[in-house]
Amino acid sequence: MRTVIKNLLTKASTGETCRLSGWIRSLRLSKGIAFIVLNDGSNLAGIQIVADQTLANFEEVSHLGTGSALRVTGTLVASPAAGQERELQAQTIEIIGTSDENYPLQKKRHTFEYLRSIAHLRPRSNTFGAVFRLRSKLAQAIHRFFSEKDFLYVHTPIISASDCEGAGELFRVTTLDAGQPPLLNGQPDFSQDFFGQKTGLTVSGQLEGELFALAFGDIYTFGPTFRAENSNTARHASEFWMIEPEMAFADLADDADLAEEFIKYLCRFALEECCEDMAFFDKHVENGLLERIRTVAEAEFARIDYGDAISRLQQSPTSFAYPVEWGLDLQTEHERYITEQVIGGPTFILNYPKDIKAFYMRQNPDGRTVAAMDLLVPKVGEIIGGSQREERLDLLETRMDELGIARDPLWWYRDSRRWGSCPHAGFGLGFERLVMYLSGMENIRDVIPFPRTPRHCEF
Repeated sequence: MRTVIKNLLTKASTGETCRLSGWIRSLRLSKGIAFIVLNDGSNLAGIQIVADQTLANFEEVSHLGTGSALRVTGTLVASPAAGQERELQAQTIEIIGTSDENYPLQKKRHTFEYLRSIAHLRPRSNTFGAVFRLRSKLAQAIHRFFSEKDFLYVHTPIISASDCEGAGELFRVTTLDAGQPPLLNGQPDFSQDFFGQKTGLTVSGQLEGELFALAFGDIYTFGPTFRAENSNTARHASEFWMIEPEMAFADLADDADLAEEFIKYLCRFALEECCEDMAFFDKHVENGLLERIRTVAEAEFARIDYGDAISRLQQSPTSFAYPVEWGLDLQTEHERYITEQVIGGPTFILNYPKDIKAFYMRQNPDGRTVAAMDLLVPKVGEIIGGSQREERLDLLETRMDELGIARDPLWWYRDSRRWGSCPHAGFGLGFERLVMYLSGMENIRDVIPFPRTPRHCEF
């Protein structure tokens, strides 16, 4: 049974005999001794293996290449070298898999762009090892947070017949012959498709999540979502993961309170439970990262109205690339200015114009705005978007009509407003955006194992 390197360094006693398995990160020879840095992915630094010429296969081991897989048995001893407390004195080294001089990760530093081209190997690098350990731990923390608050975890459909946002950016799911589909009035006849109607990969689990909130009170979804949007920015991917809580008997203020508590919890978790990897990000990815995250974890989040935000932007001496006027959506430059220059910390923008928001958001008494919110944080701008949902059937249907959204396909959603409707609210947090924010990584392609973007689906 192998010992995980992270556990070996934190739990094993000096003088203990241990068995490790991992991959060579580096190997150097000095005066007939081989110094091997072995890593198994469980921590950042790995462990140094020291092998001398008493090793039966020393000559073969000393010529191994970076990336080779080994199984090592040895004694854990105090290390005389700086930068490490203990190392493993090898007794036996079994060569499991060799690696030749063409191994693409020979250098210590590679550009992120290059590493994207070898996404099947980049998890072996220090940066991406840290990213995906952080991602894994954050996923577990998210479930822990909601479990401790008695939220029900709901698995919503990946294949859906509804477009939650109404943008029409769906990947179609069909069994029809793409070359010769059955036609009706010159268009593909989806009544003959597998599901008997148009279907696609989901853009959000929110609408289905609302149904469960109206039965269980507080629920959350955490799963993959898809957008067929031809965007090549550093913040967009065609496949990504979303966390979407929904609370019954809750209003916009309750929604903002939950979002604030959630973000602070995740910031504290990253600082406390992922300290080795976070220190790496602070040193090698974004200087000052730890202080930035610590500041958010300890901040009081401000709350201002959309109209107030527009007024402050208009009074700013800064020249923005995008226009600022009531009725237009805020751009990233506006969001960052508010949170970094106007407020100086995390900020909720509340009550947006209804014409720039989705049909399901609750209409405010002024007839111009809806009970929507965006959470803005320094460096990135918006990180969470949410709203109180329109629980009044007549107003929901009127709004659907105004936007040209057919009522019949959403008969089940409208039913939820017909029987036992109540105020409810929720938000969405893009998981990759969260990992970017907490790691300092600047491209969404670098925080998801195998990024799916326009014209890129190799691995």
